[in-house]
Amino acid sequence: MKKEIAFIFDLDGVIVDTAKYHFLAWRNLAQSLGFEFTEEHNELLKGVSRVRSLEILLNIGNVTISDEEKETLLIAKNTEYLGYVNKMTSDEILPGINNLLNYLDDNNIKYALGSASKNAPLILEKVGLLNRFTALVDGNDVSKAKPDPEVFLIGAKKLNMKPENCIVVEDAIAGVEAANAANMVSIGIGDAEFLNEATHVLKDTSGFTAEFLKKIMN
Repeated sequence: MKKEIAFIFDLDGVIVDTAKYHFLAWRNLAQSLGFEFTEEHNELLKGVSRVRSLEILLNIGNVTISDEEKETLLIAKNTEYLGYVNKMTSDEILPGINNLLNYLDDNNIKYALGSASKNAPLILEKVGLLNRFTALVDGNDVSKAKPDPEVFLIGAKKLNMKPENCIVVEDAIAGVEAANAANMVSIGIGDAEFLNEATHVLKDTSGFTAEFLKKIMN
């Protein structure tokens, strides 16, 4: 009998690219505080919580403010970010993802989202994918950040699947480590040298060909 499998997807860098909107919001925040925030600086915020991201940004600008002011800045940053998100359309789904989801649907393979973002349902709704996922795990469901496997283990539970029968698609090393810690197959999207702990690596999402999918499922 063929083994039943399921997929769990990260959101940013896998389904859509919202990192650019986070960058714009953080850069504008830094400029309002009187210093520049570059794309190189932005690399330091990848996979980091919103609160920790603000601390890193303030350190870059050598700015000291009260906790109350920090809270005000976090609200302002998130409001600007959501302004970008609310303008998103299906055109922002990354190449190959629609074909992949169609393939999974055609083969009756369940899939879930496993993201730390509390905005994940809104983003999926804006790009027209919300109702396609069997299950959603977002920032409201998890208490531990990747590389802790919590997000993917919850995803497997919601899919009613054993962790070892799940395939995780991730673009961040912390996500790959989380998938591996959950005893799941990991597919890394991006630089093979950087994501060398992944079971499989694709340069980008357009690599999800029928040939590749048949290979990993066998």
